[in-house]
Amino acid sequence: MPVVHIVPDVMPALPEVILAVAAMVLLMLGVFRGNQSTRTVSWLAVVTMVVVGFFVIAGPSDGAVTFAGMFVVDQFAVYMKVLVLIGSALAVVMSFGYIRDEGMERFEFPVLLVLATLGMLMMISANDLMALYLGLELQSLALYVVAAFKRGSLRSTEAGLKYFVLGALSSGMLLYGCSLIYGMTGTTSFTVLDAALSSGGDVPIGLVIGLVFLISGLAFKVSAVPFHMWTPDVYEGAPTPITAFFAVAPKVAAVALFLRVMMSPFGGLISEWQQVIIVVSIASMVLGAFAAIWQDNIKRLMAYSSIGHMGYALVGLASATEEGMRGTIIYMTIYLAMNIGTFAVILNMKRAGTMVEGIHDLAGLARSRPLMALAMGVFMFSLAGIPPLAGFFAKLYVFLAAVNAELYALAVIGVLASVVGAFYYLRIIKIMYFDAPSEVMDAPVALEMRIILSVAAVFTLFFFIYPAPFLAGAQAAALALVQ
Repeated sequence: MPVVHIVPDVMPALPEVILAVAAMVLLMLGVFRGNQSTRTVSWLAVVTMVVVGFFVIAGPSDGAVTFAGMFVVDQFAVYMKVLVLIGSALAVVMSFGYIRDEGMERFEFPVLLVLATLGMLMMISANDLMALYLGLELQSLALYVVAAFKRGSLRSTEAGLKYFVLGALSSGMLLYGCSLIYGMTGTTSFTVLDAALSSGGDVPIGLVIGLVFLISGLAFKVSAVPFHMWTPDVYEGAPTPITAFFAVAPKVAAVALFLRVMMSPFGGLISEWQQVIIVVSIASMVLGAFAAIWQDNIKRLMAYSSIGHMGYALVGLASATEEGMRGTIIYMTIYLAMNIGTFAVILNMKRAGTMVEGIHDLAGLARSRPLMALAMGVFMFSLAGIPPLAGFFAKLYVFLAAVNAELYALAVIGVLASVVGAFYYLRIIKIMYFDAPSEVMDAPVALEMRIILSVAAVFTLFFFIYPAPFLAGAQAAALALVQ
């Protein structure tokens, strides 16, 4: 094939190409300069993600398809990729102080996060079952390693091993589902599947079974019930910056993949998969609401919180409408800000230079670190869905979509689960403001952490003043998905 024909095909995937090349360059830089280059490599990784974000925004967004129809770039892909890049870049920045203090300064760390981000971008643009699996595994393999990156810690090693074993199981289920779908339809292309399944006619039972296995594999990636069992242990055991990374970027990418797979190739089978998503959504919301009540470790609490929030996000998918897709996209935007801010506070929970993770370690924080307690209070109120904070609008949009799709029971259960979940968020606020002070926390010193904390808190607090750009972006993204 002449070169002139190859170049245009690569252009829609230029951000991914840049990220892949940058990962190789950063790896070589680390190899030749050693672990003393870790901070340089980390900053270069952040700069690379910013540059890639620029190319994502400036690139095509009109449904350009390339690589034999396996890769698509539309408004939905652009919006979700920007969210993933923001989450990944902030996670790298938040890790600076931690990896220095905990003796984890190894250049492989930022390189692995770059490779995981590359996998996430490929997931979001997947237009074929093979491309879906390739992106998913590229992300997962890097995440298995970083979960166990603190080699001297038994908890970190255990977290990585649990994540790897359960991840391999879910990967097998997903691959088995893909093979059944291919066996029943003779294609792996989303475009061909959409055309074939939208034409009506009988749906083979083997295809439905394959779809259930595919949903199971994707549910594991978003840590939805009943495939959530890895989340609390991995969140608690992994190094805190890794937990922060797990909580944001991979969740956004996995939800984006979930939306694309359900609405693009299988949009004609809504009646077959809608009930499954409703059950998964309800189970996730209920378990997330009740299981977190008894947690004393704040990272473990955030794990159950994450499970609950994925249930709320899936409410929008269960509605199977453009409004539902928009609601879920907005939900993930706000979820990203709330969780980044919360984990920025958790990373600043130190006494005499030692990390602490107990909820009761926050006792009296409002007196010793009032601004930090204020920011944490904003995030907790928002996660609970208290108006007029951003978290309230996140839930409002998905519940409205469910009501308009006549899924009244789902919306009611979601509201009730939200009320129960508010208990453990408000408990943290009570501990910070009303409990007797424990030992004073170290003052947060890193400038980048203070900036992240401030921006996330301002966004969460004042989202209601000017939500128009996010609503418009989410609307365009949803429209691209359901066309």
